[in-house]
Amino acid sequence: MLRHCEETYPSEACGILLGKIGEDERRVTQMVSCRNVANDPLHRYSIDPLELIRVQRQARDAGLEILGFYHSHPDHPARPSPTDLEDAHWIDYSYIITSVEQGKAGETQSFFLSGTREEDKRFTAEDLLIT
Repeated sequence: MLRHCEETYPSEACGILLGKIGEDERRVTQMVSCRNVANDPLHRYSIDPLELIRVQRQARDAGLEILGFYHSHPDHPARPSPTDLEDAHWIDYSYIITSVEQGKAGETQSFFLSGTREEDKRFTAEDLLIT
């Protein structure tokens, strides 16, 4: 994921987090790098819906689930922007953000999108443990 974020700099990188949900944890076991198809890839990201469907099918066939998404913030902090919240629609999923400063991956943080509908959705910081 970090390598992908550095390779796409100064554009935003993006990808999909796959894994399993346990009783008290969500374990990401695979990350799928995706092409950023946003009209302004320097400031936002968008995953091609056909690519998302393909990855979703592959995950299902492998006994995995989509747990969330990752993207980079070129030369900006690893925290959700207003645009990130506006564009986030997968409630109860994780969103990992990596800051990339001058082409070098820096801080990485994870946020959980909670709420019940678009009007009350919000990001909450969540622990990220890399093993």
